[in-house]
Parts: sequence; structure tokens; C-alpha cells
Amino acid sequence: MKQYHIEWKRAVATAVLRAFPDSDRDQIDRLIHPETPPERNLGDIAFPMFPLARVLKKSPQQISAEVATVIGSGDAGRVEATGPYINIFLNRPVVASATVNAALAASGRWGDSAALAGRRIMIEFSCPNTNKPLHLGHLRNDALGESVARMLLAAGATVRRVNLINDRGIHICKSMAAYEQFGQGQTPEEVGKKSDHFVGDYYVRYAQWEKEGSQAEERARQMLQEWEQGDAGIHQLWERMNHWAISGIEKTYLRTGISFDQVYYESQTYLLGREKILQGLDDGVFTRDEKGTVWVDLTDIQLDKKVLLRADGTSLYLTQDIGTAMQRHDDWPFDSLVYVVASEQRYHFQVLFEVLRRLGVKWADSLHHLAYGMVNLPEGKMKSREGTVVDADELLDQLAGLAREEIRNKEREEHLEDPAITAERVALGALHYYLLQTSPVKDMIFNPEESLAFTGNTGPYLQYVGARVSSMLRKEPAPEQVEPPTELADEEWNLVFRVSGYPQVVADAAASYNPSLLAGFLFETARDFSRFYHDHPIAVATDPKVRSFRLGLSMAVMEVMRHGLGLLNIPFLESM
Repeated sequence: MKQYHIEWKRAVATAVLRAFPDSDRDQIDRLIHPETPPERNLGDIAFPMFPLARVLKKSPQQISAEVATVIGSGDAGRVEATGPYINIFLNRPVVASATVNAALAASGRWGDSAALAGRRIMIEFSCPNTNKPLHLGHLRNDALGESVARMLLAAGATVRRVNLINDRGIHICKSMAAYEQFGQGQTPEEVGKKSDHFVGDYYVRYAQWEKEGSQAEERARQMLQEWEQGDAGIHQLWERMNHWAISGIEKTYLRTGISFDQVYYESQTYLLGREKILQGLDDGVFTRDEKGTVWVDLTDIQLDKKVLLRADGTSLYLTQDIGTAMQRHDDWPFDSLVYVVASEQRYHFQVLFEVLRRLGVKWADSLHHLAYGMVNLPEGKMKSREGTVVDADELLDQLAGLAREEIRNKEREEHLEDPAITAERVALGALHYYLLQTSPVKDMIFNPEESLAFTGNTGPYLQYVGARVSSMLRKEPAPEQVEPPTELADEEWNLVFRVSGYPQVVADAAASYNPSLLAGFLFETARDFSRFYHDHPIAVATDPKVRSFRLGLSMAVMEVMRHGLGLLNIPFLESM
């Protein structure tokens, strides 16, 4: 719908200049902004005249009346002055023809744009530890990162997905120490367990061991020292357990449709940044205290003093992140780098970005922290070391089981080629939609049963509407082009409006890194289609032109649903 906003803004601005010849064109252009009226009977586009009243020295009502008279009405649409507003009623058949035929001709790419063409955007997400499997928090991170990457691609950007796997440190050594103490050399295959879960069990076992008043912590710290010193036996154990953890995590990625263009490992990046900090120290950007610790003082911008290098010369996470960011820009010069990390790390990224600025990094202002809130189950907060996390694989299994039960209850199994595969896809739809429908910054409670409802604002409902359209079009395919009737029902016009506005919604959601904008739009589109389908059944339409147009409009809606669900990493189902 954006093109109509632009065209009518130009027409209104020209009319203002004709009605008030002494006005300034640039000023008028800045003050005129299109809006969508709250009710359809008030038109399709509205222009409030309040901003013009001061510069034209006229009342908004007088301005709208004079401007509407100058514009008049024509083939493009009807113009009305309603109080202080100019309301535009678009020519429905003209807009419907252009919109539906364009969507049909797009061959599955309706929604793509060049809004971010030429932009190189790197997005970091997931970043698991190799001491445990993925949990519900990771699933929200993954869903956000993958969806934002897909939306950026649809908006024309060149995108690089990266993952930083945290494969070293004291937390990794805790799993290793527990395995050394209790594992007896067993393998995941021998005990019949998914390999990342096998490793995670020893992280939980370590917490129990530590509570027993043993030497658990001492052994874990000793292991870290031995690892840093290059001890061959410790490195062999480390590589073995990391392999188990990462191979298991990769299976979960495959199951959930998550992929990366490059994977970094902390064991290869943790030494980065030290030389950059020492150079900053030489340049007077940082200071060293009497103990030998290197600091940065950020109190001038209401942040704290932060340690960048310990007195023994070792790095901190902040130091590593500085070096890793620079390494990434060397590897793949980006225009923007987006970090998908929980909101509790907001302060860390404020400091990181400021330190990079003070180091003179030109692209420091192109870094963005996409913060997201906590996600838990109704039972409460998760704790990894206590083994109370909501495991990703177990949650997916639970959702798939509930979906299979729902399919069975609705007696749909005989209509599906493979009920088990369909149940898995419904589970992914339920999970990803529930995680993405909420604005990223907000905390949320994930309710598995609620997410799987086949009615209401859920992923399965959107999948069901998509399948419903697919089933209808299998029986009677849509034409390649349509010619709308001279009169469109409000329900038809609502769908035309949504199809027309879809590419801009994708562009806006991509630019703001906010999949919830797209999720909400798709739900509203599905709801509008259900109303249309109920009130204007295609099967009973006797007028060939009406029937053809409604089939084409349904096909255009299906293109929107298929494309949009793909951007949310939700499987589109042909039958359900």
C-alpha cells in the first residue's frame, strides 16, 4: 500500500500549493503524512491537516475543504473532506487488479523488496555452551535470529549468520570433571542417549558433587589450568566431550531449521583483543593501575569503570568480544552487526560498543544489540545446574506428541500422507509462532498446550488457514491473471489491502529486527481470509468474473501466508 501513500501524498501536496500559492513546497512535504483511518468507512488513506494550520494561517477544516475541492475525484479514487481530514477512497477494482496480478506474477517472491539492497548485515545468534543441550531460552534466541536473518534477506540485504560456540572455560571443565569422576569411560551410544544430553547430565552431576562437600571445584579449576597449559590428556577429553555436545546441538538445529554461514569457537577467539587493549593503553585511551590492571573509565557517559585486562595480563569476556568483533569485520566487512543476546546483557553491550568507539573503530556505531526477554514455563524459572531447564528436544517431542493427539482427535490422520511428519511440523509452527508473536524485549511465559490451539492467535491456526486455501485451490486452480468485478465486498477489499501492504510490513519488520510485526500481520490476514471465506464462498459464486477474481485473491493470500510463514521459520502445510 506504500505506493498509494506516496502517490496521494504527492497529489495532496500539489493541491495545497495550488490552493495556497504562497506556501513553501519543501515545508508542505515535511508536514503532510498519510495515515490509515481507524474505520474503513472513513476511507483507505487519510491526511490530517492539523500540521498545516500554523503555517497556512487557516483552520484545519478550511484547509481540508479547499484542498479536497482542488483534487477532486477521478479514476484513481474519490476524495472527501471530513472535518480536519482529507480522506481518500481508492478505486477498488483498479487497486485490486494491480495488487492481485502482481502477487500472482511474483512466483512465490511477493513480499521481497529492495528496501535494504546493498546492505551487508551480520547477525550473531544462538551461541550455546558445550556443557549442556539447548533449552527453551536458546529456542527463543534461535527463533529470533533465524527469522530476522530471513526477513533481512527478503528486504534485499546480504546476510551472514554467525554462531559463537562457547567451548572453553570453567563451566566446560565442570562437565569434564564430573565425567572423569563418574563416567567410567562410557559413551552416549553405550547408554542410548543423545550426545549433548549425555554431556549435560554430567554438568548436573557436577552440581550435586559440589554440594557433597567434595573437591569438585578444585578439580574443575585444575582442569582449566591444565587445558590452558596444553595438557594432552585434558585436551583429548575436552575434544571428545565437545564433539558429543556440538554434534547433538547440530541435530537440534537441523530439526528446528536453524543454519549458519560461519561458526566461531571461543577456544579459537578467547585470546583475541589483548593486543588491541595494549595498543589502546599506549595511545592513552585506557589506564593501568598500581596493581597492573588495565581499566577503561566510562563514568563520563554514566557507565562504570571496567577492567579490560587482569593484573596477570589475562583477558575477560569483554576483551574477547572486542577482538572477536574486529576479527569478524576483517573476515567479512559488514555494514551492521546484530547481536541476538538476552536483555540481561544490555550493559555489557553498551560497554563493548563504547570501548570500540574509543579505540577508533569506524564501524562501532553500526553495532546493534537485539535484546530479548526471559522465557519460562508456567511452573517458573529454569536453572541449568539444577537440571530444571526446559530442554529443547524434550519440549519439541512433547509438542509433536500433543499435535499428533490433536490430529487424531479431529480424525484427520487418514487425510494426511504422514501424520507423524505433519505433527512435527505443527509442533514447529506452534513453537516458533508463540516465541515470535511477542515483541522481543518482553519477558514471556511459554504455554505448550496454548501454543498448539488450532484456533486463535497461534501458529497451527495460521498453518490451518494456509492448508485450507491450498485444499481449495487444488480443487479449482486460480487463473494466471484476474479482472476484478466493478464492485468489491468489504471482505474482499480488506484482503486486497493486506496483500498490497505485505511487502512493506516485511521491510518494516526487517528494519526494526522485530518478527512480531510480521506475526501479527499474518494472524490478521488469516482472520480476514476466514471471514471472507465464510461470507463469500467461492463454490456458490455464479458470476465467472467474481469466481475467477476470488480464486485469484485466495491464491494471492496463500502467497502471503507461504512467504510470511517461511520468514518466521514455520512450515507451510498443504494439508492438515
